[in-house]
Amino acid sequence: MSLIRDLFKNTGVLTISQITTSIMAFFWTTLYANYLGVGDYGTINFAIATMGIITIFMDFGMNIYIVRDVSRNKQVANVYLGNIIPLKILLSSVTVLSASVILKLMNYPNLVILISIIFGIQTAIMNMNSLFNGIFQAFHKMKYQAIGSIINSTLLLSFVIVAVKLDLGITSIALAYLTSITLTTIYLVKTLKKLVNNIKIRFDFKFWLEVMKKATPFGITSIFTSIFFMTDQVMLGAISGDYALGIYSASYRILTVFITLYTMYTTAVFPFMSNLYKKSDNILKITYEKSVKYLLALALPICVGTSFYADDIATLIFEPEYVMVGSLLPILIWNIVFTFVNGISDSLLNSTNHEVGVTKRTGIAGVFNFVLNLILISKFSYYGATISTLLSGLLVLILNNYLISRALFKINSSLIVDIIKISISAAILAIVLYFIHVSMWMAIPVGMITYGMAIIITKVLDDDDKYIVKELLKK
Repeated sequence: MSLIRDLFKNTGVLTISQITTSIMAFFWTTLYANYLGVGDYGTINFAIATMGIITIFMDFGMNIYIVRDVSRNKQVANVYLGNIIPLKILLSSVTVLSASVILKLMNYPNLVILISIIFGIQTAIMNMNSLFNGIFQAFHKMKYQAIGSIINSTLLLSFVIVAVKLDLGITSIALAYLTSITLTTIYLVKTLKKLVNNIKIRFDFKFWLEVMKKATPFGITSIFTSIFFMTDQVMLGAISGDYALGIYSASYRILTVFITLYTMYTTAVFPFMSNLYKKSDNILKITYEKSVKYLLALALPICVGTSFYADDIATLIFEPEYVMVGSLLPILIWNIVFTFVNGISDSLLNSTNHEVGVTKRTGIAGVFNFVLNLILISKFSYYGATISTLLSGLLVLILNNYLISRALFKINSSLIVDIIKISISAAILAIVLYFIHVSMWMAIPVGMITYGMAIIITKVLDDDDKYIVKELLKK
């Protein structure tokens, strides 16, 4: 059971770092959102969304492929690093330059182009860091990724505070992101050299082509995923304007705090699943089903609590001009259920060489999401984008279940029973919150106690779960 301990140890380290990062992200986002106002905040998020979409051309799926390959054979880490670093620099340079030219041709204001270029460079460096973090994941040394995350967040919060206090304007916020990630990269590079020996920069064009060919399914999936997650913001800004984008982005920013918690788990579990493939199919299946169970048990109470106290959350975080966040958040928050479950399903499929199926599924969902946004945003603005996001998440859930049952294994009925029990526990929490009418701060401990008791009453935790807990507690 050392595998379980290693998995949860790495998850724990990443979760602690992510909680720390999320708290700091809460402060820096609130600071500059209120400082910039809805319009400029929308501009920042337009740049982030736009550059997020083009990230795929800087990587084209190589990071995921490399993590899976190195997880199975750690001896090839130095070869990958030596070849992929220069390739990423080349791809990133061409991508950022092309994006700036396209924005200019589309007659975007010079300030928007400048902010987008800054975030483009920042995104390129983040993409390089993803390669480094991928090696840490493959070696099960995720504490280094966790430390890097904390360094970046601490620096970014500090720079944002300075920018706001000195009233340096919107450009300084973008530069804060760029400077923070650059300094973090220095730490990651120094640490990586201690873990992987003999990293030599190489320009092996044959190797580049081979890796890009094998990574192509992951790259195409990244394209569709970017469409799926970023198109709503880009289209919302283009159709409804910066104010609507600012409201939607502010609401989604709150979701991001919760989504990053699940990201830490999937980051830790992916290399383990890759290593288990064809070695222990039974443990692989158990890992997946337990992951779905635990992630749902975490997501549902978050959705219930946020739905009841959305207005309080919006008032706590944002200035009065963001008041509409309180009406949008109770709907949008339910997207984390789909995000949590779909994320672990993607990890399973990608780790077991079924990335082509993921690519096809993501393409279908991406087109579906684009069409829905095109129809709904023009009629319902940010509410339309929210409905599109939820329906697209549901579609992905259905398609993932189909792929897993066809290509890997049938889901045990015990998992369905567990999902029903977790849903009943969440429903009990909702009923209690509906009738007690207490403040948000009082609702947090009351909700935790209520949900915990409901989990015990419905017997969500079975003997296997108790055994896992005991193993985790062993030294």
